[in-house]
Amino acid sequence: MAAWSSSRKLLKDYFIKRIVSNPLPRSRCFSSSPQSLPNTAHYSKKGRLFTGAALGLVIAGGAYASTVDEATFCGWLFSATTLVNPFFALLDPEFAHTLAVSAAARGWVPREKRPDPSSLGLEVWGRKFSNPLGLAAGFDKNAQAVDGLLALGFGFVEVGSVTPVPQDGNPKPRIFRLRSEGAIINRCGFNSEGIVAVAKRLGAQHGKRKLDETSSTSTSPNNEVKQGGKAGPGILGVNLGKNKTSEDAAADYVQGVHTLSQYADYLVINVSSPNTPGLRMLQGRKQLKDLVKKVQAARDEMQWGEEGPPPLLVKIAPDLSKEDLEDIAAVALALNLDGLIISNTTISRPDSVSSDPVASETGGLSGKPLFNLSTNILKDMYILTRGRIPLIGCGGISSGEDAYKKIRAGATLVQLYTAFAYGGPALIPQIKAELAECLERDGFKSIIDAVGADYR
Repeated sequence: MAAWSSSRKLLKDYFIKRIVSNPLPRSRCFSSSPQSLPNTAHYSKKGRLFTGAALGLVIAGGAYASTVDEATFCGWLFSATTLVNPFFALLDPEFAHTLAVSAAARGWVPREKRPDPSSLGLEVWGRKFSNPLGLAAGFDKNAQAVDGLLALGFGFVEVGSVTPVPQDGNPKPRIFRLRSEGAIINRCGFNSEGIVAVAKRLGAQHGKRKLDETSSTSTSPNNEVKQGGKAGPGILGVNLGKNKTSEDAAADYVQGVHTLSQYADYLVINVSSPNTPGLRMLQGRKQLKDLVKKVQAARDEMQWGEEGPPPLLVKIAPDLSKEDLEDIAAVALALNLDGLIISNTTISRPDSVSSDPVASETGGLSGKPLFNLSTNILKDMYILTRGRIPLIGCGGISSGEDAYKKIRAGATLVQLYTAFAYGGPALIPQIKAELAECLERDGFKSIIDAVGADYR
């Protein structure tokens, strides 16, 4: 309330100062002679109407803000974003995506001021997450909007995939909506500005954040528990890819580790995109084992502080056989992999979308039709790894109940993307609230208590 009162006082003082220091000439205020009428170029009727409307909105908004608490106003801002969704639906999918990233990068999105329910907090890899809901890689490919996206209330945000050398990806159009099914098909093909550009961006953000932390530390209690990681209020993951024309995949991932790992709370080896030729072959037992060993060695040879190196995860496809899953689980356990992300998009076309003309487009399918397939793979991997490796459930989540099912199937953390593209910022607090209700309904005090509950 103090903040709103202060803002209202500043607004009042501003207008008083403007009126006192720049009063209208008396002739313009009261004279009826034609010679003394205002110049229409400067004081047109439309201009006066616009100014009056704008001023009315400012006063009305300030009056509303001054009568409610911060949490209520924050909730109103998130709800208001649903009014913008129909506008984005009219735009070309890729242009709408670019616009959304740009808005988040400029801070033109609501900031979550309300604390997350305590039941959603958890610790993974020695890092504290305020909630288990993350934004999957593919939305912010070039780390342009990390601060804005974390401010929306995500527990973590994953950027990328980032390739060593900049590449344009596949020809456009390459993103297609299946709106009635809540799905998207994309064949972007790792369009990336490259690791140098991303490293510069993350380095600048990291430096600014450290400066802010230094100044705030002097005014905050020393015993205050800090949430988040290198990205400040939330956890930052960096997803690494390989260039399309590269003949040495391991060298590409190693280069990504050397350049970007210092800014990451966790790293991801993406070997599961269907849009880069030959990439999914790296999921084979021997290929994956050789690749992970080289990337782990590159990470471990770097110098790290007390917190140690960032955890290393592998993102796998949902289009895998039982034998493929067994091989991946064996490699993960043998090499002490820090986690798996399950899953990427699918090249299959479930019955729910097969009749849609867009379904014939080449690319990976994401969204609601992927939910059952990816959740079944998640369940199998949880059983195969005996719950010893943290799993991130990704694919088709559009509600708190969906997130809860992933967690009960073995996910410690969850990610969404397509539902966020359709539902916008208002979906984030909704999913978190619904997830907390699911936990309370079934008697779980925390997320960790519910992980793998269906198969323990």
